[in-house]
Amino acid sequence: VQLQASGGGLVQNGGSLRLSCAASGRTFSSYIMAWFRQAPGKEREFVAGISLGGGVTYYADSVAGRFTISRDNAKNTVYLRMNSLKPEDTAVYYCAAANTIVVYTTLKMYDYWGQGTLVTVSS
Repeated sequence: VQLQASGGGLVQNGGSLRLSCAASGRTFSSYIMAWFRQAPGKEREFVAGISLGGGVTYYADSVAGRFTISRDNAKNTVYLRMNSLKPEDTAVYYCAAANTIVVYTTLKMYDYWGQGTLVTVSS
C-alpha cells in the first residue's frame, strides 16, 4: 500500500483544515488507518485511528472533540478534519496503515506510512 497525504498548510489559531490520505491498491478496506503527528523536537504521536468499516474511531485526548477521522473505502481515502486548531497542533501529520483489525496507537504496529504533510498554526 502506498499512501499520499495532502491538505496541510498555514492556518490561524482557531481555524480549520482537512487532511486527506489517498491509498493505492485494491485492499484499502482491509487496513486500519490512522493519523500520527510529529512536532519539532518531539516524538511521533498517535492522533486518531479508524476501524476497517469506519464505524469505530479513536482519538488522542489532546484532539478529542476537535478532530474527526473518517474514511471512504470506495475512494481509498482517509480524512482528518481538524477544527479549533491551536499552535500546539503544529506538526507534520502522517497517515499510516496497519494490516490488522484493531486500531493501535503505537507506531510499530503500522506497516505503511505516507510522506507527511505540514500543518502550521499561527498564534
